[in-house]
Amino acid sequence: MAERDPFVSFLFLAFLFFFFFLVYDPVLALGGRNHGGGGCGLGAADPRLQTYIVHVEQPEGAAFTDLEERDAWYRSFLPVDAAADGGLREPRWVHSYYEVLSGFAARLTEEEVAVMEKEGFLRAFPDTVVPLATTHTPEFLGLHQGSGLWGTGAGGGRLGEGVIVGMLDSGITPGHPSFGDDDMPLPPSRWKGSCQPPEFCNKKIIGARNFVTDNDPEKASPADEDGHGTHTASTVAGSFVRGASVLGSAKGTASGIAPRAHLAIYKVCGIDRCKSSDILAGMDAAVADGVDVLSLSLGGDSMPFYSDMIAIGAFGANKRGVFVSCAAGNSGPEMETVSNDAPWILTVAASTMDRSIVATVNLGDGSKFEGQSAFQPSGFTHESLPLVFPGSVEEPSAPIYCGQGSLVGFDVKGKVVVCQRGGYVANVAKGAAVLGAGGASMIIVNRELEANTTEATAHVLPASHVSFAAGTKIINYINASSHPTASISFEGTKLGLSSYLPAPAVASFSSRGPSVSSPGILKPDVLGPGDNVLAAWPFPVGPPSKNTGSKGASFNVISGTSMAAPHLSGVAALLKSAHPDWSPAAIKSAIMTTADVRGNDGELIKDENSEPASLFDIGAGHVNASRAADPGLVYDLGTSDYVAYICSLGYTDEQVAAVVGQRGACAAVKSISGGELNYPSISVTLRSMSPKVAVNRTVTNVGEAGETYKVEVEEPAGVAVSVNPQTLKFSEVKEKQSFTVSFTKRGRAHGSLQGNLRWVSAKHAVRSSISITVE
Repeated sequence: MAERDPFVSFLFLAFLFFFFFLVYDPVLALGGRNHGGGGCGLGAADPRLQTYIVHVEQPEGAAFTDLEERDAWYRSFLPVDAAADGGLREPRWVHSYYEVLSGFAARLTEEEVAVMEKEGFLRAFPDTVVPLATTHTPEFLGLHQGSGLWGTGAGGGRLGEGVIVGMLDSGITPGHPSFGDDDMPLPPSRWKGSCQPPEFCNKKIIGARNFVTDNDPEKASPADEDGHGTHTASTVAGSFVRGASVLGSAKGTASGIAPRAHLAIYKVCGIDRCKSSDILAGMDAAVADGVDVLSLSLGGDSMPFYSDMIAIGAFGANKRGVFVSCAAGNSGPEMETVSNDAPWILTVAASTMDRSIVATVNLGDGSKFEGQSAFQPSGFTHESLPLVFPGSVEEPSAPIYCGQGSLVGFDVKGKVVVCQRGGYVANVAKGAAVLGAGGASMIIVNRELEANTTEATAHVLPASHVSFAAGTKIINYINASSHPTASISFEGTKLGLSSYLPAPAVASFSSRGPSVSSPGILKPDVLGPGDNVLAAWPFPVGPPSKNTGSKGASFNVISGTSMAAPHLSGVAALLKSAHPDWSPAAIKSAIMTTADVRGNDGELIKDENSEPASLFDIGAGHVNASRAADPGLVYDLGTSDYVAYICSLGYTDEQVAAVVGQRGACAAVKSISGGELNYPSISVTLRSMSPKVAVNRTVTNVGEAGETYKVEVEEPAGVAVSVNPQTLKFSEVKEKQSFTVSFTKRGRAHGSLQGNLRWVSAKHAVRSSISITVE
């Protein structure tokens, strides 16, 4: 008889072991009966299972002795058979929520969810996946060491000292110099968080936990495998690092906006993706731990607030005094694409800034076009080389996008290759494809929708990224010439006015309003630096030759509203440090009413086409951090105000409860429209049946006693605006005064119109954007 193969014996024993524990271990199997239609013995990988976020109403007057008791109450909402005998434990129990939401996340079947309803049950939401949405930016925002919010005198924020910023992102890179803790104070006594593992933390990073529900043990740590979280965290509160650069470009002293603030890291995203259940768990833990600011550079499409887990979590955080800053999204320049648009969230759009890392394209006919590239090879020849554009078909797999393998069959060896931006191919990947095909260098040309927004990428070969107008001329030259040639000259870092776009300008990718889910509130709220932002990075960047033997962390230049949001999170931390008693709404108001509406050319802020930007592009304007420290007046808001607004949106009682956490909330308040919400901007609609609308506002004096303000109005075209009273006199600090703004349609005014209202004193100018839709 032949001897049995030892490997076969091992497989047989492994099967018996797996079968025994899967079927008979009550921790891995649901009980032995049918669960409202669900099959018995369901494993965590059963295709019928999906993660649901279950929202329950906390019992009135409930006082749980500990979290275990509260978890037991949560489990009481499960079908009896599912909860019996410990049937729903790891890995089907995913998260418990205690702070920003009352409820839990678990892997359930549709049938199990259908039989869960009982008193106190609100809703069960299927889990969703959302995408992940510096050396010069502090100076660009008006922050200078020793003065203003970076000063130590009256109004100085001590660089964010004493403030804890919670980062919900892809993790962190401990040991990076941006997270050094030299001269950092100990965490505030209110801090309740932890570090898992302890070696991730110091006095800068005071908390680090993983919330990504992934079965791979290698991903169970808060280490950043993507780079996104490291970049955003250092943008918010990175320590001062001298001599920072990306491949030698943009060299200077790098720091975050609030360099003495503490960081608490909540890893809720893997590579490029995040689950709503994990995001909620991170928000819940952050609020329980005692953070002051939450920064989220992630989000999906706009949706009703009762279906938006970030909006629901942010509402709970705001109710507990935590400021929430979120990215507006990267779906621009199309209108109605803004996300994270709840009024209790600061929604941040992305701008360019006045720094270029110049790479000029020189054509054989003498034409020159300024582009950008973070990789500036010192020994690269300026000799002209043959110039080629592979193909003309604009499809995702077309060779014009220079995706992996798309250049097969094209002779690009030793040539300058023109690649179109987009096509779901990252700029670095385009360069890798060109390099792999033997190309000498690359020119990336914008599509019409990207217009003048270019990126200074850490390319793997000599390259330049040029505007749509420049790209059109380059391609026309190729088509008209029998022997087209080009070279690229690298001219280093330049500050100030660009040759083709002033700063700040709206980045083409930045999502635009109006808000789909909340059209009564002007969104986005504010513009912040989001294009070509230099910050910490976990991995080496640039050409392979530059990375030989290099394993250490570095810096990188990347773009997105993901980069803009942490700038505003940092500004919020500075303001919280300077004014600990300010509410989240007061901080938001200070940021919005002091924002700039003009660029460094003295003209109104432009969009990606060099046209004046609309309020749906920029909201209140571009953040001016120093001016925000002393706004004079603020528009304050509380939880009851937001509830009153939610009650005007036409939601059912159940849908309102999904946001605010309790049924019957609208019976306790008088609903108000978006125009009536005491928001720092004003948005109203005028219709033929109601050509006149009046809204009320209340401001709180956070300036000096005895200050008098007079109103100034820039009327939208075709709309008369009157304000009553026209003068506000404050005798005390924290005194409140109210006023009414009336809008009347004139003539044939139609469409989206915009204007401004300013309260001006001898020391302050408090500006509110006015957005009017005339139907």
